[in-house]
Amino acid sequence: MKINNYQRPINLIEIADRNKPTDKLQQTGEKSFKEMFSQELAGDRDISFSKHASQRLYSRGIELGADKLNAIADAVDKASQKGSKETLILSDDTAFVVSVENRTIITAFDKDNLREGIVTSIDSAVII
Repeated sequence: MKINNYQRPINLIEIADRNKPTDKLQQTGEKSFKEMFSQELAGDRDISFSKHASQRLYSRGIELGADKLNAIADAVDKASQKGSKETLILSDDTAFVVSVENRTIITAFDKDNLREGIVTSIDSAVII
């Protein structure tokens, strides 16, 4: 079933059994409420998510609130002013690689993945 919200159609997902794993959403390509909500919040500040970043946020259980998205958008603005193309944005518990020109989050890391300590293809870092 689709509902038009005057911007784009929204797919409604009927949940018949709440005990089924949420991996079903990933297999069908449907987005979870958390993913849609994060993307809507980011849309207010012109930050978008690549498909890869959306998958990483979901698989690593990274939740982004309005405050975090605003901080990321501010960091992208700062990196843009300095002429950066690809930047690493570091916060207390997460890190994001962002295409500054496209204002797109390319990938996301949580604490466990940050321990590897290597991030490639960046030309700047912003600590928030």
